[in-house]
Amino acid sequence: MVSEFVAEYAKLLVSHPEDIAVSVKNLEENYDEITIVANSEDVGKLIGKEGRMINSIKTVISGCKAKGGCNYRVNVESKK
Repeated sequence: MVSEFVAEYAKLLVSHPEDIAVSVKNLEENYDEITIVANSEDVGKLIGKEGRMINSIKTVISGCKAKGGCNYRVNVESKK
């Protein structure tokens, strides 16, 4: 559920939505890492000025934490 939301939201923010890929990796019990892979031109758009955009994504995801009890870490990487 969270990965689909992050993927669709990220696609709305970038210039190359076809390059967006989201993966979820379980690090510990109740702790997952979400990695957003985007075109190198779009990484800045996902992070935003002073990290405001990525922080807003993290805020929305924290609502999922309240429902599912899982903590998330969000990373943005450039497509290689």
